[in-house]
Amino acid sequence: MNVIGSAAKINFTRTLALALGAVAYLAAALPAQAERPMVVDDAGTLDKGGAKLEFGWSRDDETRGFDAAVGYGPIENLEVELALAQARDHEPDPSVRLRAVGAALKWVPLQVESGLSAGLKLEYARERADLRDAPDETARASAVTGLATWNFASGQRVHLNLGREWVRVDGDTDDANTWGVGFEHPLTGTFTVAAEVFGVEDTAPDRQIGVRYEVVEGVKLSGAVGRGNDRSFANVGVAWEF
Repeated sequence: MNVIGSAAKINFTRTLALALGAVAYLAAALPAQAERPMVVDDAGTLDKGGAKLEFGWSRDDETRGFDAAVGYGPIENLEVELALAQARDHEPDPSVRLRAVGAALKWVPLQVESGLSAGLKLEYARERADLRDAPDETARASAVTGLATWNFASGQRVHLNLGREWVRVDGDTDDANTWGVGFEHPLTGTFTVAAEVFGVEDTAPDRQIGVRYEVVEGVKLSGAVGRGNDRSFANVGVAWEF
């Protein structure tokens, strides 16, 4: 689910809100998603001693950029993630450069191959916006999300996320409930399609569909497109688990 959510208005206030809130773009780039290309997270972790590297490109309306993340499973049922993202919002004039770092801790004590898996995730993100004609501004966000996944014997999976997020800018803090529902369907042993709907309190939901393809064992390519709140968005990426 999104770590950060914000609204925007067309003028300097909108530019600042886009920059500090990271919109959905940098939120998705930070450690806040299930296997790429999904936004809704799953109730699952890396095996003990397992690791992953991820790289991607994303677009959200007029905002485009790149992200990278690393994950590690230090003990059973626990996963730690770190991420970096950089983007540019081309709608304001001049454009706004966004830089973000984030961290997540996912604990899933109940994990089964068939049936219900459940856990909890804590997230933190910090973003700096280069406004060019004004001093740089920084936003900090944190979130807690309950995770549930139902694993079918056929390989299909349904994910449910329910959470709460807090965004702090210049001493002011806004908070909101978050939610998401996702579905994964493997067409073959290496090719999976996914569909999801997710949102933040008091906003319309976003919807996204995507695909994931395992090129060789542990290496997966993915892509997705979505629409919501009068904007379109997309992402492509590669992930390596080892």
